[in-house]
Amino acid sequence: MSETDSFIDEVTDEVRRDRLFAMFRKYGWIGILAVLVIVGGAAWNEWQKARAEAAAQAFGDKVAAALANNEPAARETALTAIEAGGPGRAVILAFLTSAEAEKAGDKDKAVAALKAIADNGGLSQTYRQLAELKMVMIAGDSMDAGQRDKILSSLATPGGTYRTLAMEQQALIMVDAGKVDDGVKLLSQIREDAEATQSQKARIDQMLAALGAATAGD
Repeated sequence: MSETDSFIDEVTDEVRRDRLFAMFRKYGWIGILAVLVIVGGAAWNEWQKARAEAAAQAFGDKVAAALANNEPAARETALTAIEAGGPGRAVILAFLTSAEAEKAGDKDKAVAALKAIADNGGLSQTYRQLAELKMVMIAGDSMDAGQRDKILSSLATPGGTYRTLAMEQQALIMVDAGKVDDGVKLLSQIREDAEATQSQKARIDQMLAALGAATAGD
């Protein structure tokens, strides 16, 4: 390689370096900003995750402390005082509060806690329907018969998550009303339903036996 070629190469390299430095001075802040955004985003996500975990732990500790009380009424009062901090936790608190109120003999409070779930259109239909079913079970004949029948009829429609459980409640209402044959017929129908769980089938067998009706094992 001649001295002229060597000189040209050196000049070319120097020009490239000058252009690179110029571009870095002009656009380098974009790369720095991108790195800051990536690092900052990762740090924010980690902080949010740690915050959520801490909140969940605190909520769980409060619920555990509330349930540690000896009396149902005290547990219900302690649960009511807990701040949910989110719809999912509010559902958990409502179901627990209802259960403790029922144990304490306060059906009105138990039903009211469940009604708050059932009436909340922002919640999953699964939660709302479960709340409705438990409302009927807890309230019993103290609930308006028309309202009770309407709820159970809706829950017992094909495809419903709690269809067979709602049908079971309908059968029990029939028996309580003196329509024993109709109740037995419906219980037998549930007993053969593919959607009925083994525990429900066992429970129905006991009811059918108590009513003097033949069961599947007879």
